Amino acid sequence: MKLHHLLLLNLIFLTCTTALGQQEKFELGEFISKGLENNYSLQISRNNQEILENNVTLGNAGFLPVLDLSTRHSGNLTNTRQAFADGATETASGILNTTTNAGLDLRWNIFSGFRVRTTYSRLEELRSQGELSTRLTLERFIAQTASEYYNLIQQNRQLNNLEYSVALSREMYRIDQERYEIGSGSRLQMLQSRVFLNADSSRLARQHEVLRASQIRLNELIGEDDFHVLIGATDTMIIVDKELAYEELHASTLEHNTNLLISSGNQLISELDKKIIESRTYPFVNINTGYGYTFNTFNTGTIQNRHSLGMNYGVTVGINLFDGFNRRRELANASIEIENRELSYQQILQEINADLVTIFRAYESNLRLLEMEYENLETARENMEIAFERYRLGALSGIELREIQVSLLEAEERLLSIQYQTKLAEISLLQISGRIMEYI
Repeated sequence: MKLHHLLLLNLIFLTCTTALGQQEKFELGEFISKGLENNYSLQISRNNQEILENNVTLGNAGFLPVLDLSTRHSGNLTNTRQAFADGATETASGILNTTTNAGLDLRWNIFSGFRVRTTYSRLEELRSQGELSTRLTLERFIAQTASEYYNLIQQNRQLNNLEYSVALSREMYRIDQERYEIGSGSRLQMLQSRVFLNADSSRLARQHEVLRASQIRLNELIGEDDFHVLIGATDTMIIVDKELAYEELHASTLEHNTNLLISSGNQLISELDKKIIESRTYPFVNINTGYGYTFNTFNTGTIQNRHSLGMNYGVTVGINLFDGFNRRRELANASIEIENRELSYQQILQEINADLVTIFRAYESNLRLLEMEYENLETARENMEIAFERYRLGALSGIELREIQVSLLEAEERLLSIQYQTKLAEISLLQISGRIMEYI
């Protein structure tokens, strides 16, 4: 390689490393760890899960009695007029009688057709659904973070490619300017080289914005409030896992896919809802007891006041004989809901299988394209090396060199794009199969 080529590449390397050195770099696992603590969607999902966990209690299901402590004071103010058989009358006004009560009352449902036990099972299943919902949110977060992380790598590499293209165009312009100044080149060629340089510089400026947008998106995902913080990826290459096998992914999907697990749990909840309705066909047994104190005052009669202290108890046994056919209607609707849950499960399973096949086919196709694009890029680089040397010696026109330069940039862009698309397919396959946690 010629000396000025070496100087050019060293200049590009120093420029890129200086810009990147000002960034705070993290590995993918570090981005995910930060997001696990700060991401708002994850925090909301965990809070919702905690609510469902708090609801799983014996009291909420109805296993435990209800105990109330109450007190009450009441009175009545009356005027009376009494007429006796002998014709005499007696009138009294402003008679105030009062009653003060205080007591403990306990109510307990002893049996209600297994409703209490079924309700507790339903609360436990809702808790499991909450855990799965949090897991689903976590999987989506990891997939989004990984996708944006590798997009950041792609955009940063594209920035490097454009910086190389700008440096190459600048060198072309310098050569054409020198040739014009010594009279061996045309002004038209010099101006054309300047147009190429300006075009590449403009594209480089736009790429800086694209890269910054990716950094902001990563900051948002990990819950970073200061969007002015520059962040970078430790990795500089997109490494694709080429060993994914469809059979293993399919088996893992059927066992671990979170959407399928949630749908299966919804079926169980519908079945428990039906059992709760069915429990109303059984007799119910309730007990109640209380212990209280009563104090009465009287303004008339021979008794001035009275104190009472004692307990009461009772047992209620009953059965609902007729409720306007509402129970029959609710049971019919519950059966339909169970059927809908089963159909929903089958629909989700069909969609997931279709996505798995589609994405895996794209993954395999991209793997084949990668090998082809690696070869194309090597050829384009070698072609560029030869063409630039010929241009420097004056054996190649600027237009021809520009075409070769554009071909090299396009080859680099295609390779980057296919690498990124293959990585996205890999991330999606791991997410569908319930293996996305491997990125943690």
